Amino acid sequence: KRTLLPLLRVEASAFIFPCQPMVQPLELQNMVLELLECIPPLLFLLLACGMDHVLFSMLSTIQQHSFVQYSFHSSHHLSIHITGRSLMARLLRSTIGALNTSSDTLLEMSNLVCLPRPRSMSQQQYLGSCLPLAVLALLCLAQVYTYRLRRVIASFYFPKREKSRVLYLYNKLLQQRLDFIRRQQKRVVQRARQPPGLGTALVRWCCCRWPCLRRWTRRSCTVCGVRVGPLEPACPTPACAALYCRQCW
Repeated sequence: KRTLLPLLRVEASAFIFPCQPMVQPLELQNMVLELLECIPPLLFLLLACGMDHVLFSMLSTIQQHSFVQYSFHSSHHLSIHITGRSLMARLLRSTIGALNTSSDTLLEMSNLVCLPRPRSMSQQQYLGSCLPLAVLALLCLAQVYTYRLRRVIASFYFPKREKSRVLYLYNKLLQQRLDFIRRQQKRVVQRARQPPGLGTALVRWCCCRWPCLRRWTRRSCTVCGVRVGPLEPACPTPACAALYCRQCW
């Protein structure tokens, strides 16, 4: 309706426009709250990755510096020589000569079996661990645009309800605009009656004395506070000189 459009800057900030690709202030608040809920899983993931790295470093250090190897070598030789050709000598050679032994023992032992064998996670495994959290954050961003479809779906299935909602919104905007105009008029009158501060008076005196300084001073609309250019309208009353943007004027 021409009586409402275009919306004022203050009014536009209270609505969500479905066709606008940027995230709007009302949607930004909900999106930030949902992203804050992703912080606990993120902290848990960082803690898990940090613990994994610490444990791998500790076990690697143990594996490198705790290896112990024992080597035991022994040699045993027993040889008895009996000379002579008598019966007793032959009897002793057949009996005691069986005791002649020779043995070499070599024993090597180590704790290699007991040492840990840690395996570090690869870069792909780290990325695979972070992928669900990244998808969750993307879903929080995409949820902003899916919420805009709720009104379209509801209006498709309940057209009469949608019409009553539009009429209610239209009347509500008209009433809010009337209240807004009255409130801003009182606000402007109240600000006009207040004496200017020392800094404001000094800036005005400098601008009147040197007009070239006006382009460097910040000029804002009295109603909405948006920065205005030098060609924007001002109050014609000499003692007022309040600035307005064209929409508020």
